Amino acid sequence: EFERNQSHIAVNAFGQKGGIKSGRGGRALLAGLLTCGRCGRRLGVVYSGRPPGHPYYRCERINQMLAKPRCMTFGASRIDPAIGKEILRAVTPMAIEAAMEADRAHRDNLEERHRMVELDLQQARYEASLAERRYAACDPDNRLIAAQLENSWEAALRRVEACEAGLAQARQIDLAAPVPDFAGIATDLETAWRSPNVDMRCRQQLLRTLVTDIIADVDEEQREVILTIHWKGGQHSQLRIRKPKAGEHGQSTPEAALAIIRSMATRWSDADIAATLNRMGMQTGQGKTWTARRVGSLRTVHKIHGYRSAEKNGEWLTLTEAAKKLGVTAHRVRRLIKEGVLPTEQVVPDAPHQIRATDLEKDEVTQFPRHRGPCRIKMENQKSLFPDI
Repeated sequence: EFERNQSHIAVNAFGQKGGIKSGRGGRALLAGLLTCGRCGRRLGVVYSGRPPGHPYYRCERINQMLAKPRCMTFGASRIDPAIGKEILRAVTPMAIEAAMEADRAHRDNLEERHRMVELDLQQARYEASLAERRYAACDPDNRLIAAQLENSWEAALRRVEACEAGLAQARQIDLAAPVPDFAGIATDLETAWRSPNVDMRCRQQLLRTLVTDIIADVDEEQREVILTIHWKGGQHSQLRIRKPKAGEHGQSTPEAALAIIRSMATRWSDADIAATLNRMGMQTGQGKTWTARRVGSLRTVHKIHGYRSAEKNGEWLTLTEAAKKLGVTAHRVRRLIKEGVLPTEQVVPDAPHQIRATDLEKDEVTQFPRHRGPCRIKMENQKSLFPDI
């Protein structure tokens, strides 16, 4: 134990040359665990980005000592989750096996307890039977001995009742025990790993119990980070993780939203597009709602030509324009669409209706019966609130 404590203290020591550093928390999962595949030195952790605080792994010892270019630099935003998934993939089979073994041991323990309770009940019944025979063989005239034997018999009977109650309770507990779900262990492990209640230091310590070292390299042509994991058991595995390009981040606009903007930009204004995206429940890359200004900014970045009213030749009309041309309300136009009398087109579901101007001149549209006033149901037994009027 003394030698184990000394080795643990040596590992936790700060500034020791070589070796894996202990997990001290922070925001980087692989801090003190990565080794440069080019120079053999440990990669350090720097915090940068906008806003600042995003961890990056960097091999800059050669730059500090010899003023040479850094060996490599890559962010932790994709590296850490990939290592976490690899850890869960490696641990899950062992966790399931350990859970099954623990369940078998628990059931064996329950069976052993049942057997002990049954033996106690058997012994209590024997002692009760023996006490009964002694009481029956006693001379009734000897009241002192008879009273003692009677008390012993009653005590033995109470012990039998207690053992029977304990056995029945043990059987009820066994029947009420739920069947363990070993298939859900993988989900439970992933949930526990990502839980906000688990700090980074705990994750780092768990990682160091499974991994000896991780060799890192960067393939600049393929733009991939190559990680070679040395496991405690002597096995090796390799991960290739795509390195993001400059300016690429995890807050980009979803492709589905871009497709909708491209399809609607030639016929609809930015305000209409923003309203459609909000009705569909889509959000920006930063998780915000859409506005006309954000749609216009996105069109400018992606060079998507926008809607201009001067380019409209009158072939397609909006629902409001169609109602104005027919001289009716928008509610009536919606009724025509709902009844299937007036055909429309939509770029995507929940998008505004597009109505062809020539369809408004059809006879079934112009001759569609108009609704005359609100529909009221007259009840025969209903009394008037104002009988004198």
